[in-house]
Amino acid sequence: MENAQAAELAARIRAEIAKAVVGQREAVDMILASLIAAGHVLLEGVPGVGKTLVARALTRSFGGHTARVQFTPDLMPADVVGHVLYDAPSGTMKLRKGPVFTNLLLADEINRAPAKTQAALLEVMQERQVTIEGESLRVPDPFMTIATQNPIEMEGTYPLPEAQLDRFLMKVRIAYPSEADEVELTRHVTEGRVGDALPLDAVQVVATPEDVLALQRVAASLVVDERVREYAVRIARATRDAAGAAIGAGPRGAIALIRVARATALLERRTFVVPDDVKACAHAVLRHRIHLAPEAELEARSVDQLIDAVLADVPAPRT
Repeated sequence: MENAQAAELAARIRAEIAKAVVGQREAVDMILASLIAAGHVLLEGVPGVGKTLVARALTRSFGGHTARVQFTPDLMPADVVGHVLYDAPSGTMKLRKGPVFTNLLLADEINRAPAKTQAALLEVMQERQVTIEGESLRVPDPFMTIATQNPIEMEGTYPLPEAQLDRFLMKVRIAYPSEADEVELTRHVTEGRVGDALPLDAVQVVATPEDVLALQRVAASLVVDERVREYAVRIARATRDAAGAAIGAGPRGAIALIRVARATALLERRTFVVPDDVKACAHAVLRHRIHLAPEAELEARSVDQLIDAVLADVPAPRT
């Protein structure tokens, strides 16, 4: 697949998602960039802003296998990855594969399941395989996890541990829509329809698993100037010494910046990465890799504000 073909395919996927999702262009682009960069994404937002809708629209435009797991407090690890059970008629042990054996996994409200169930995703998100009864089983390629969580309702939830957060390439926040988008959304849902379900009928399948793998290969081949690579590293390193940061981004932060910057460049129909591509994805890539110091939290500072300060302080290379 040529660069132009890849960019056109990415644009078609974006257009199909837009048929169901009103507004939220930045969030959609970040999720699509995560798919192109072969990463996983954590969606965060208050109820009703379309987290699950965005994920479902992407899965509908994608012709591979998809699965959805509603995470609940009683969900067990075997419900996610699968298990071996005894088959009485045949007298043998049989493997029952879980929903992770898919191309695109939607983990809805992931923080409602206890830590042992969240940890069931650690291996598959990092290694693209699941170990059951000592046997390692590969999941299909491509494989992507889209997880959602509500940031304001903490009762009955289990915060994701650092090892789990580190598996996500990006943490994308979905905000309230603009007034114009909200008017269009209300019309879209209520005009001639029963209930409040957001329609996905218009979204068509425009990509196959092989197409997505080709997109990922094209993105990985885009040119990254050494100065842009150094710029990404300087940003990640600057978060470690930034005022108000207790823990900054590790080396994976810089690697993730380049991976997503390449995908962003492809979405913009370019064959090379520019510093603005790194800036465009910095918040989504770094916000879950930085922890504020207690004094910064007392001052009601946010991680995004810290990233803003870092981007302002680290000079971008000039072409």
